[in-house]
Amino acid sequence: MPVAERVVENLNRALHGLFERDESVYLLGEDIVDPYGGAFKVTRGLSERYGDRVLATPLSEGGIVGVAAGLSLAGNTAIVEIMFGDFIALAFDQILNFASKSVSMYGRRIPLKLVVRCPTGGSRGYGPTHSQSPQKHFVGIPGLNLYELSPFHESGVVLERMFRGAEPCVLFEDKVLYTRRMRRDGVVDDIFNFDFADPAQEFARVYAGRPDDADVVLIAPGGLVDRTLTAMRGLLLDHEITCQLVVPSRLYPLDLDPLLPMLAAAGRVCVVEESTAGGTWGAEIAQAVHSRLWGKLAAPVRLVHSAASIIPTATHLERGVLVQSETIHHAVREMFVG
Repeated sequence: MPVAERVVENLNRALHGLFERDESVYLLGEDIVDPYGGAFKVTRGLSERYGDRVLATPLSEGGIVGVAAGLSLAGNTAIVEIMFGDFIALAFDQILNFASKSVSMYGRRIPLKLVVRCPTGGSRGYGPTHSQSPQKHFVGIPGLNLYELSPFHESGVVLERMFRGAEPCVLFEDKVLYTRRMRRDGVVDDIFNFDFADPAQEFARVYAGRPDDADVVLIAPGGLVDRTLTAMRGLLLDHEITCQLVVPSRLYPLDLDPLLPMLAAAGRVCVVEESTAGGTWGAEIAQAVHSRLWGKLAAPVRLVHSAASIIPTATHLERGVLVQSETIHHAVREMFVG
């Protein structure tokens, strides 16, 4: 059986396809042209084939996103690569006060096809300013849509969906995930299989045995998949706790309706994320599940996130701050023992 492509290869192929099909697509970012092809090689080969539409920029995230939003307002399709997701903070004003509002504040609806790509997450020893997961800072902005890369979701399909909505989007891409293999043909490993929980295939569902037979449902974005699966394996083999994992492609706004039957059937729900504690995406999801299903749950919704700390560079200290598989394992066990 051929080896599945890596997530970075899948995303790169999706970008090539987008450029080939749509001559209005522009890509802007720092060091994205060949032979470097971006800090994580996501843009490799694009400047050689579409040089006039792949624009290398100075170190100015606010300027890059502002220009891209202007291109989008003029009817083009624009993609921005933020070299490290931490630096999207420098473009926050352009996203909050310009791009997201431009869809609706001019007296009529204006389509704005803009995707800001952000490599996120830690576990590589990059330290406090290159390892963050800033998703929580963008939750709840009207007119802004949040997505996250996943090994279950074809990047080309996700990008097409983001642009089809004609509203600005942020795509969070876990740096560790780039090197992982895409999951395909419904198989994860010797224990787990996967399918999709909804016709639009926005929610990947990973399970052992029968898909609807689970003691607890874990909801986690793509960057947490490997750690969550490790925890699920240990919980099954060591404690006979059957978990089901739901991986949403779209983080916000999130329509929970397709998930409610499985969440209610399990009775226990755990939301997992890598953002540091306080005002997080996971808290938003936990609140939504609580308000919709509280009368049907056997326990309060559990939230697992990183510690309320900056992210250290030293490996052993970084592990102590970021969510690990052991963190997830322990949290789920507590849901059963009180």
